[in-house]
Amino acid sequence: MKDIFFDLSVRSVRLNFTRSMLASIGIVIGVVAISAMGMLGTNMQLQVKDQMSTGADTIVITPDAVRMGPPGSSPTSSSASTVITKSQLSKIKLAAGTNASAVIPVYSTNTEFTLSSTPGRGMIYGIAPDHITKFLTISNGTNIEGENEALVGSTIATNFALKIGSRIKIGSSSDGSRPVVRVVGILEERGTTSDSVSTDNAIIVSDDWYVNQYGGKDKYPQVNVIVKNIDTITDVEDAIDAKLNTNEKTPVVRISDASSRLSSITSTLETMTTFILAIGGISLLVAATSIFNVMMMSVNERVQEIGILLSIGTEKSEVRRMFVYEAFILGILGAVVGGVMSLIIGYSVVSAMIGTTKYFFLPESIAYIPIGMIIGMVVCLLSGLYPAWRASNMDPIDALRSE
Repeated sequence: MKDIFFDLSVRSVRLNFTRSMLASIGIVIGVVAISAMGMLGTNMQLQVKDQMSTGADTIVITPDAVRMGPPGSSPTSSSASTVITKSQLSKIKLAAGTNASAVIPVYSTNTEFTLSSTPGRGMIYGIAPDHITKFLTISNGTNIEGENEALVGSTIATNFALKIGSRIKIGSSSDGSRPVVRVVGILEERGTTSDSVSTDNAIIVSDDWYVNQYGGKDKYPQVNVIVKNIDTITDVEDAIDAKLNTNEKTPVVRISDASSRLSSITSTLETMTTFILAIGGISLLVAATSIFNVMMMSVNERVQEIGILLSIGTEKSEVRRMFVYEAFILGILGAVVGGVMSLIIGYSVVSAMIGTTKYFFLPESIAYIPIGMIIGMVVCLLSGLYPAWRASNMDPIDALRSE
C-alpha cells in the first residue's frame, strides 16, 4: 500500500534539492572518513600480522641489557653485558633440547658499504652458512660456500641494482683497505619479522668472515631458537628462562616470540585506528548539526501544511513519520554516495600508504564500508527526531494562523 507521508517527504526533498544535497554531503564526508580510515588501519594490522607470521615458530633471545631498536638499527645497551656468551649458548641448546629444530646464534652490526662507488648503509649479519636456509629463503642464486661470499636483501638488491657476482666493499672509505664480498644470492623479501633479523636492507656473511673482520668470537647479540612444534614454544621459553635467568632480580637474557611482539604492535595500531576513527566521528557530528538545521528549516517552512494535516485528523505519529522519512532519505543518499566514495578513496589511500591492496577486499577490511553507511544513516535519523517531534506537537490552530 502506498504511503502518502513518504511521498510528501520525497516531495519536500525534491523541492529543496540543493539544500538537501548540501546537508547530505556532510554525511558523505563522515562515512568516507570512518570507512576509509578504518580500512587503512585494518590493512596495516593485517599486513603486520602477515609479515610477523614469518618466524612465528622462532624464539628470540637477547641479553637483558640490550634494548632492541626498530628493524635495521643497532641494539643499544644499559650495561656492559650486551652479548650472549658461548657457555650461555650451550645452556640455551640444552634447555631447548629435542623441541628445537635449530639454535641459531647471530652476529650483527650496522655498517657502511660501497657498491660501484655508491655509498650505502645497513645491517650486516654473520650467520653459519648451514643455518641460513633454516630461516631465510634465497630467491635467486645460491647459499654461501666460500668465506668472501655474501647474500643480500631484496631492498638493497633493488636499490643498488645488484645481481649475482656483484662486489661490495664493506666499511667506510676512511677504513683504508676494505674487505670485499661477492654476492652469490639474493634473499626473498621478509618485511617486518618476529625474529628481529630484518634482512631486506642487509648483507649476510658467514660467521667466520664476520669474526675475522669484527672480532667478538662466541659473543652473540642475539640467538634464535626455532621450535619443531609451535605448540611447545611456551614450554621451551620457560625451560630457557629457568636455565639462564636463575636470579629473578637480575635476569641474564630476554626471551620473546612472535605473539608478544605482535601483541605490542597490534595494540599500537589499534590505538592509532581508534584515534583516526574518532576524527572521522567528529565530521559526522558536524553533519548531524547540518541535518538538524535542514530538518528544522523544513518544519518551519511547512507549518501551515502541518496545521492542515493535524486539523483533518492526521495522527501525531503520522506527522512524525513524515519527517523521519525525510531524515532517512537524506541519510540514505549520503550513505550510498559515501559508501561508493569510500570504496574508491579507501582503495587509493591504502594503496598509497601501505603499498599493497592484497588485504583490501578481505571481510574485516571491507566491513568498514557498511559500518560507516549504517552509522551515517543512524546519525541522520537521530538528527531528525527532535524536528519530527516538534512538528507533531504543534497546535493545529496556531499552525494555520502562521504566515
